[in-house]
Amino acid sequence: MFAFLALLFLLRMLPKRLPRWTHLSGAERYGRAVSDRWLRAFGIERDKPAFAEREALLAGCGYTGDAAVYVLARRVIVVTAPAVAAAYVLLDLDAWIRLSPFAVLSGLAVLYGAALWDRIWLRSLSRLRAQRIMKEIYVVSNQLLYLSGSSLHIHAKLMRCLPFTHALRGDMQRLLAEWYHDAEEALRRFKRRIGTDEGVSFVETIDSLRLHDSEDYYRLLRERIQDYKDKLEFAKESRKESASYVLFVLAGIPILYTFQVFIYPWVQEGQKLFSSLNG
Repeated sequence: MFAFLALLFLLRMLPKRLPRWTHLSGAERYGRAVSDRWLRAFGIERDKPAFAEREALLAGCGYTGDAAVYVLARRVIVVTAPAVAAAYVLLDLDAWIRLSPFAVLSGLAVLYGAALWDRIWLRSLSRLRAQRIMKEIYVVSNQLLYLSGSSLHIHAKLMRCLPFTHALRGDMQRLLAEWYHDAEEALRRFKRRIGTDEGVSFVETIDSLRLHDSEDYYRLLRERIQDYKDKLEFAKESRKESASYVLFVLAGIPILYTFQVFIYPWVQEGQKLFSSLNG
């Protein structure tokens, strides 16, 4: 019952689908804002550092809706999951739900743990997405540098770069579609949708080339490309180091198994022998 009521409540809080023409109205919304009254009822305040941290993490994961929806859903799960588990055990609900207690309680424990320590997996998702986006920004920036001698407008140059994107393709297509309505506003929305530091610098470079298509700004683009390259190399080395630690741990498993199967019995026999001699 608690889970059903929580699900109904969260469905009411979900943002509604926006009309196709919303981006042309100049009043784009990023999800329906949750009422502050509901937030206060669950002890949530928008101006707290914890809320701002999760809002930044969600933006890094590509979520552009109201962060209060996620924060409120997390609080509901943290509050209701233990109550649902206790009710399941005390009221003997397995006869009604027809699921094994182990499966239900394990699922509730996983859900509770994921909500309680959400910062860990949000940071991981944000880091993976940022690296994927940085790779594509590096490729697109190199392509823009290749087209620096062309007389094409920056919009046409970005169109030429579109086939080199994958993770950014949808956002770039939207940027290019909104460009001639209001280029500055389209870039601002594009920067918000990316939500990474590299995305901010990339959008600033595009905006500079839009306003002043000069060699000085292409020099700035070269510097940004080198910066992206250094960050990608550092991320690659970090992955290699993490993989080496994992392989080191995995390599120790056969050694422990060998010790348990072949060596430990001899150790036990030796202890028994010394015990008999001392006796």
